[in-house]
Amino acid sequence: MIHIVTPDNESFYRDEMDQAYRLRHQVFVEELGWTDLAKPDGRETDQFDDEHAVHMLYIEHGQVLGYQRMLPSTRPHLLSEITPELCDGEQPVGPHIWECSRHCVAKGHREKGRFATPIANALLSGIVEWGLPCGISTAIIEIDTFLLLRLVQLHFRMSSLGLPRRMANQDVVAVKATFDWRTLERLREMRGNRRRVLADSVARPALLEAA
Repeated sequence: MIHIVTPDNESFYRDEMDQAYRLRHQVFVEELGWTDLAKPDGRETDQFDDEHAVHMLYIEHGQVLGYQRMLPSTRPHLLSEITPELCDGEQPVGPHIWECSRHCVAKGHREKGRFATPIANALLSGIVEWGLPCGISTAIIEIDTFLLLRLVQLHFRMSSLGLPRRMANQDVVAVKATFDWRTLERLREMRGNRRRVLADSVARPALLEAA
């Protein structure tokens, strides 16, 4: 299942968060070759892993097999601070828009491809299940161009923010991926069941709690 980790409950997930940071390092540094992110301790972290980040962990039998991070667009995030060149015009900002980054699935669990594997489906379903009740309907994603069609097939409504750029041996484009309950129905259809993917204890974004 997908566990939502925020500062409110992070003390209960210390081992799992350590696994998540190591998974990020394994995928983005060791596999994809993003050497700028390399850390001596084998844990990939950055300045956005702060009190505003919402971590989504796919946990099975105590092992973190999938991960992604959500960041509010109303605060500094990857597109605004690290890769602004991916956006040709004004950057999308609003409480209903969050950035999804560091999406990854553990090696050995990608038998159907990056967004077709059951774990990837659960992570994407987690965005929608978590987002809609919180008033969130759009994700900013920096993505390899060849994966765009897959997200469209999953009924995310895609809108490019700029032209693709070559980054770390990939053609990367920034997009807005808008979703609604039809997206969730499509994700459920693709995985063959309607079970909720989020664990029972789910945190609301602190930004919304304060509103």
